[in-house]
Amino acid sequence: MSFEPFEILRSRTIVLPQKNIDTDQIIPARFLTTTSRKGLGKAAFYDWRYDVDGRPRNSSIFNGVDPDTHRILVAGSNFGCGSSREHAPWALYDFGFRAVISSDIADIFKSNALKNGLLPIEVDDETHEYLLSHPGAEVVVDLEKELVGVLGGGKSATFKVEAFARRCLLDGVDPLGHIMN
Repeated sequence: MSFEPFEILRSRTIVLPQKNIDTDQIIPARFLTTTSRKGLGKAAFYDWRYDVDGRPRNSSIFNGVDPDTHRILVAGSNFGCGSSREHAPWALYDFGFRAVISSDIADIFKSNALKNGLLPIEVDDETHEYLLSHPGAEVVVDLEKELVGVLGGGKSATFKVEAFARRCLLDGVDPLGHIMN
């Protein structure tokens, strides 16, 4: 599987401050009937974006967002907890996100995200709180240098990504694609 190579991402953020957002909130189980990644962005945070009749919720931070300018999700701690489902990073990627930033990201979500072109970034609590309190901040993520910075905010932090996963993201391939190349 190939995806957009990840080098330097410059984007505005969408802030979702809630803690313990599990994979069922990211993509409800009723949307797990496909093995295709294409189109799953429509199901991302579906129950937060739409009411029971399928009408868009005016209060949803996700509705009306331009995925070309808002490609970084800043989430509350323990993001991606719950069951392992690759559909969660697939849905976020198809929605337009390329990175998720939090102070704590569930290990299984982190693993699934890295294999599917979505960069999970764990930052220190101070940087996390700053990003949570500045929705729409313009952020630059440099994967090669493992650095995230807020433009105009003077705030930056380092993060770590295992070397093989970083290489795969930089090349725009999943682990199997890397081996086959």
